[in-house]
Amino acid sequence: MIDSPVPSDQPTVKLANDGLPPLRDVIAEHDLSAQKKFGQNFLFDLNLTGRIARAAAPLDNATVIEIGPGPGGLTRALLFNGAQNLTVIERDPRCQPVLTQISNHYPGCLHVIDGDALDVDVTTLGPAPRKIVANLPYNVGTLLLIGWLENIDAFASLTLMFQKEVAERVVAKPKTKAYGRLSVLCQYLCDCDILFDVHRSAFTPPPKVTSAVVQLIPKAERGENINIGSLAKVTQAAFGQRRKMLRASLKSLNIDVLALLEQAEIAETARAEELSVTDFVRLTRIYDTL
Repeated sequence: MIDSPVPSDQPTVKLANDGLPPLRDVIAEHDLSAQKKFGQNFLFDLNLTGRIARAAAPLDNATVIEIGPGPGGLTRALLFNGAQNLTVIERDPRCQPVLTQISNHYPGCLHVIDGDALDVDVTTLGPAPRKIVANLPYNVGTLLLIGWLENIDAFASLTLMFQKEVAERVVAKPKTKAYGRLSVLCQYLCDCDILFDVHRSAFTPPPKVTSAVVQLIPKAERGENINIGSLAKVTQAAFGQRRKMLRASLKSLNIDVLALLEQAEIAETARAEELSVTDFVRLTRIYDTL
C-alpha cells in the first residue's frame, strides 16, 4: 500500500529559471519600493538582464563589478551567465538581505560592498581582467563614467545602461548636437557602441525617458598618447561655452590661445563641435608644451 502524500498548508514557492524567487515576489517580500534619492529604477525582466549579461561575456574569467544592484535582477543574470567573481556596490541598506540571499545561492561568487560607488576605487576590487556591468543610477552615471575613464586601462570593458541621451553623447560624431566633452573622452580612449535600447516600461517605476545599453572597449592603440587630464581640461574649456569660437572659449586655459590654435592648425573662428577627436588630441598635445 502506498501512503498518500500528506497535504501541506505551506504555499508552493514559484522559482525563476535561476532557482530564486521571481523579482516581483522578492521586492514585495522586502518592501523594496524604488527611492528617488538612490536614483533607483528596478529592472524586473530577467530576459533583458540576461541580454545585458551576455553582452559582457565571457564572465567566468573576469572580475565583474556591478554598481547599484538594488534587488539583484542584473546581479542574478551575471551569476547565472557564468560570473565567478562578482562584486556589487550598493548604498541602500534595504537591499542587503536580498543580496545575501543571492550570495547564499551562489556560494563564494558574490561579494557585497555596502557603500557609495563614488567613494570606491573599483580598480582595487580584484585582478584583471575587470569588467563593469551596470544599470547606472541616472543621477550619477555620467560622473561615474568620467572617473572610470581616468583609469580606463584597468578595465577590459564597460557595459553600461544610461538614459539614451547620455548613450548618444558617448557615440556622437562632430557637428551634431549630442557631440561634446564626453564624446571626445570616450572615443579617444575606447571603441564605443550602443548595443540596444531599453523601453521605459521595462523599469519600475518607469522613468520618463528611454534607456540604452552602451559598451566601451578600451583601445589597445590610440595613436598619439596624451595626458588624459589635459584632454579633459581642454575639452571642458572648449565645450563649456560651445556656442563661442575657440579663440574665446579656450581663454579659461590661461595660455596664448591664438598661438595654441595656430600651432594645432585649427581656425580661431572654429567652434568646439566642429573639431574631430583627432583635432582635440593634437590640441591637447600642443597645450601641454606651452
